[in-house]
Amino acid sequence: MMDVRTANQSQTPGQNSMIRASPPGPFYSPLPSFQQLSLGSPSDHTSCYNNLHVSNQGFHGDLSTLLPRKNTNNNIIYSNNADHTVRQISPDAHLPSMVPVSSQGRNIPPCSLPVMHEEMQHCKPEQMSLYSPHSPYQAISPPFSPPYVQQSSLNGPQSPLQKHLPFSPLSFGHCVNERNPQSPQPAFERTHAESSVSAGSIYNHAALPSSLIQQQPQCTLSPHSTGIISDFISNTAQDRIITQSPISESRYGLDPELLPSAVKVMAEDRAEWEGKVFISEPFSPLPPLATTSCIVEDRGNASPFAIRSTSYCVPCEGQAVLLSRLPVGALITPLTKQNAGEMPLAMCKESECVAGCGWCGASMCSAMVWQDCGQRFYCPFCGKLSEVPWQHYQPTKGVDGVRVDKDRRPELSMGSYEILNSHKGEPAALLLAIDVSASALRGGHLEFVAQQIHTLLTSLNREEGDALSDVRVGLMTYDSRIHLYNLSPALSRPHMLVITETEDLELPVREGLLVSLKDCIDSIGSVLQLIPQFSSDCDDSSGVPMELPVKAGLAVLQALNCPGKLLIFHTAPLIEMGHTNTSSGFFGSHRPKSIFQPSDAAISLAKECIHQGCGVHLFALSQQDVGGAWPGHIPYLTGGALHMYSHLQGELDRERFITDIKRTVETDTGYKAELRIFVSKDLRVSGSYGLFIPGPSPGRVAVATIDWQTTLAVELAHSRALDETRGVAIQAVLSYSTQTGDMRTRVHTLTLRCSRQLQDTFRHYQAQTLLSFYCKKMYCAVLERPLQELREELQTEATEALASYRKHCCSASVSAGQLVLPQHLRALPVYINSLRKSEVLLPGLRSSVHQRMQQRCQVLSMDTCSTTTHFYPLLLPLPLSVEPSNPPNPEEALRCCGASLEPRGLYLVHAPLTLLLWVGTQVPTSTLVELFNISCFSSLPSGETKLPALENPLSIRIRSLINTLNSRAPCTRKLWVVKQGDTCEEALQRHLVEDKSPNGGASYADFLYHLHINSVRMLQ
Repeated sequence: MMDVRTANQSQTPGQNSMIRASPPGPFYSPLPSFQQLSLGSPSDHTSCYNNLHVSNQGFHGDLSTLLPRKNTNNNIIYSNNADHTVRQISPDAHLPSMVPVSSQGRNIPPCSLPVMHEEMQHCKPEQMSLYSPHSPYQAISPPFSPPYVQQSSLNGPQSPLQKHLPFSPLSFGHCVNERNPQSPQPAFERTHAESSVSAGSIYNHAALPSSLIQQQPQCTLSPHSTGIISDFISNTAQDRIITQSPISESRYGLDPELLPSAVKVMAEDRAEWEGKVFISEPFSPLPPLATTSCIVEDRGNASPFAIRSTSYCVPCEGQAVLLSRLPVGALITPLTKQNAGEMPLAMCKESECVAGCGWCGASMCSAMVWQDCGQRFYCPFCGKLSEVPWQHYQPTKGVDGVRVDKDRRPELSMGSYEILNSHKGEPAALLLAIDVSASALRGGHLEFVAQQIHTLLTSLNREEGDALSDVRVGLMTYDSRIHLYNLSPALSRPHMLVITETEDLELPVREGLLVSLKDCIDSIGSVLQLIPQFSSDCDDSSGVPMELPVKAGLAVLQALNCPGKLLIFHTAPLIEMGHTNTSSGFFGSHRPKSIFQPSDAAISLAKECIHQGCGVHLFALSQQDVGGAWPGHIPYLTGGALHMYSHLQGELDRERFITDIKRTVETDTGYKAELRIFVSKDLRVSGSYGLFIPGPSPGRVAVATIDWQTTLAVELAHSRALDETRGVAIQAVLSYSTQTGDMRTRVHTLTLRCSRQLQDTFRHYQAQTLLSFYCKKMYCAVLERPLQELREELQTEATEALASYRKHCCSASVSAGQLVLPQHLRALPVYINSLRKSEVLLPGLRSSVHQRMQQRCQVLSMDTCSTTTHFYPLLLPLPLSVEPSNPPNPEEALRCCGASLEPRGLYLVHAPLTLLLWVGTQVPTSTLVELFNISCFSSLPSGETKLPALENPLSIRIRSLINTLNSRAPCTRKLWVVKQGDTCEEALQRHLVEDKSPNGGASYADFLYHLHINSVRMLQ
């Protein structure tokens, strides 16, 4: 509701404004109800922002210190955990002498400031106190170097006003002696003396020179104030709103640089875990973030890259989940890759593996509890006892009842392992279908497509020992008919078989339709050479049904009883049989269904492909965004993908096509996969979300093909209260066949602790995991629910969660003006806001419905790392020059906002689906010459480009960085050059997620303001 446009709103990028929308209807909540605010007139809201603090338990602070002011008393109080007494210290009268003149006007780390009073004694780090921003204490810098510093910006450019704001980077505070308790206390300070933050708050503002203090306007509420937000915005802040870019400003004068930073959170986690070993064992603590590269050592718990729980401490009671307003669930990536330095996944044969539970079918894992000296084991997933066959019996030892052979058996000691089944299936095939209709023949690209297919197959045939070197290959062409080719090596040349009756498709022969690559490479080559010379007498002006090549390819695989990949190269206009949806349903807020929903015919055909293990990959060589059916439903529902091109005319399109087809064929894939989810007997799987067709049970998911990045989310619900001593177990069992036909079962088991304390639950949530969970849940819900309703639900859940944490988890009284966030959810507001104003949930100005459907499917299949980077892209500053003798340090990401961009800079925006290079107007000429071989900024072209391969250090470094980022992306991307001030800057603005969106979405500062206001009102 914060994204509604005014009727006369300008469409100019960056000039977005909001109007107040009507409040949503009542919703169920165990907390008091509240009237949700809109981004309406500033006069409708009261101010509640003063100081900003971060604690080891959460994020706390009063947000009016994000506004410029001239009062220097950045006051804090010290609250003792034992008796909650308050100690006071009078402000230092000699504060101006603390900071040298040369340091005035810029941010200084507090650890560099001297001690204010000689009689003050510093305590040890473990004796650090609690404090609130409303106490009569002065901020004092510690004499030791703090292990952590929260900066107001990350090495990025500062806005003109920020350079003069009276705020230094936040750092560890320290204890001080209390002053005379009889000393008078100002009325304002007495009012807030008890407004201490919750336990663990250990940050404070640094002292500032009086010269800056005198320059800053007073930012307090006058006795005759009306209570509106403008009473809390200083003159300086109001001036900033006038002079700053409309897309970067805050409606309420808040400084976005002082808000919790997602970039800082990721940097902190990398500093702690990058390149280090995380030991994953039962009841392990919070793992590293998904964006941090680390080595995982499996000691009985699955890697967080395979299963990542939303909370690593599950509430014992279902009512506690309702109070927290946060979901309990997990993100599962069954075929995740092992990181460099990790041990390969343990493998055991089915005949040698200890069988799992005979009652519920769960696989053996370390969560099973052995009894009767190893003769039976207790299953945590169904709560029953199972006997151990005599062939696999081993006694137990010790008080814990551990089997003596535990260390020798992966199924007993590892969180993840794989079982090689004794049964072997048919190897997977590679089936190629090429459109030879009149449109394709006129396009002039069939020769290029045929050449690239032949080049790829030739390279596969040369790779001895590779699983694809002996793959069975089939070839067919089609227009309104189907042309099959008999590639049998016994024939002197291939034979073409034409099928004209496509309604009830029957194959005339089966022999030679799928042949080993090494035996048919010459035959396929001869056919591919003839394809561009075909002549079509069929009229395809009305289009070719999408289902035609899919049905033909599926019939071939069914006839030979094997799974495989079907690659379709299509050019003619697409139509979909049985398609009745129209785009008008998409934009209607009251209609339950939208154009996102596939037709019944598409779902029926996709189900057949899933049963056969046929993954469809469609290469649409003639992009059509307007009119016709969207062709991506069947490909994405079968584990494939849709690739769109513009007739392959440009060099960039051709390079992307080559990379896409090679990646599609060479990606390790599981076929005819079935995923079963088991949870502790007192829990149940209440929902599953991802890119698949839902089945009768949310705990069982069937897909045609699955690869290393395919991720789905499962939501859990309580059936009854959990046993705090047993914890919670989640197991994901994936049954699939490999390229060579081997039948395997991969098992991942995650064991979590339980708690009756709601505060423990909040401490073990991670913002990135919640973002991925909400994304998958909401993107699945767009099939049935209006988009406005989903955006409001996201805002409501985030608001209720903050209100619940404020009410139930703050160990000390908190004033209404203090912002309170759990420690590991500091970045959640910016993530939720980015999701709310994404292209899928918020209609874009220039994005078509087809583009939005494409993005929905691409994001739904992403893992947690890619999802996080999609909704909060990496903004990397690039060097302007590189000296061979002194190479620059690796690029550190900046906050995704316009204030991070300088006219003299080069910046790379990296997201899984996008790669942008922003060039400022004042970039040195030498940099333009070295990077683009252009000496004039005006001569630099905007749009899709490829950096020239110039032999200089700067060009080599940036091209190497781009290649590295592309290798990690889930799909092939084009590089877009965006010039400052150019019309294509709107593409960049969509990725600056902390700013106002050109689509009408609120800025991060405004969204966080309303989350805080609404959460406080809920508790009143």
